[in-house]
Amino acid sequence: MNSDWVAFSYTLSTKKKSSSRVAIWRRLQRLGAITPVAGVYILPAIEQCIEAFQWLAQEVRQAEGQAVVMHVDGFDGLDQATIVELFHAARREDYAALDAQAAEIETQLQADAGTETASQAQDALAKLKRRFAELSTIDYFECYERKTTAARLEKITLLLFPDTVTTPAVATVAIADYQGKTWVTRPQPHVDRLASIWLIRRFIDADATIRYATTVTADEIGFDMKDTSIGFGHTGNLCTFETLIKAFQIDAPGIATLAEIVHQIDLQDERFVHPEAIGIDAILRGWLKQDLSDAELEQRGVALFEGIYQTVKVDTSASLSTSS
Repeated sequence: MNSDWVAFSYTLSTKKKSSSRVAIWRRLQRLGAITPVAGVYILPAIEQCIEAFQWLAQEVRQAEGQAVVMHVDGFDGLDQATIVELFHAARREDYAALDAQAAEIETQLQADAGTETASQAQDALAKLKRRFAELSTIDYFECYERKTTAARLEKITLLLFPDTVTTPAVATVAIADYQGKTWVTRPQPHVDRLASIWLIRRFIDADATIRYATTVTADEIGFDMKDTSIGFGHTGNLCTFETLIKAFQIDAPGIATLAEIVHQIDLQDERFVHPEAIGIDAILRGWLKQDLSDAELEQRGVALFEGIYQTVKVDTSASLSTSS
């Protein structure tokens, strides 16, 4: 039987500088570890948490300290529900602090919706969303306050970006009608087109032919073309990737999160804030600077978005299982 928790305990020489102790403590806080008993920090026994503790133990040993990482099934006097509540309590404090800052922004916007206030609020909101994303990664059991804080951030987003309140209507189509087709998009594909190619091959037609050109023939399907009347493209505040998802009614675990990441990189309207989007954008821009062929960009892009999808799919499934 697999253990429920991974535990970490360490000691540092009293001769060591206090900075080492502070650094280790801060790392444990960033990991979201809790201390059900004195001197023992625990996290759920999932891969990223186990690895994080192992690296931290190595750092302690390099600092001439001692550390132990162990798997445990439980603690005397503490059932699993009690331990989960300790995680909830820790995140509850974090979300409360974040929610208080968000409430201030909301109050300012309601009192003054001027351009300068809105601009400052957008910057502040972006920071809060980044913090919210950080907290979400260590909110292993999704406490209730996560939902209420997310709702407030969404409310502020809608105050700042009222055009996002109404999602544009997208006509639905049948996947069966789009088999064995040739899809056409502009050369040198970037984020929206690469993600769309991945989506087409992953959910619509694995054997679809992709052609790169500036014109589309009558029997081909255009996507993300300059002529927006051709095939599938941006629809209102939706990028092409989001349009395709709605048109083909693709509802797979993690696909909504991936759509937000693509939207963030492509439109840069601060509607969504996913920290990983910065790194993904840097990779994609780097590829464009390498003068790669369209085929090479496509191959790399499909592999990249498949990797991202596998990550967000697992995260979404885990979130659903803990909240059910």
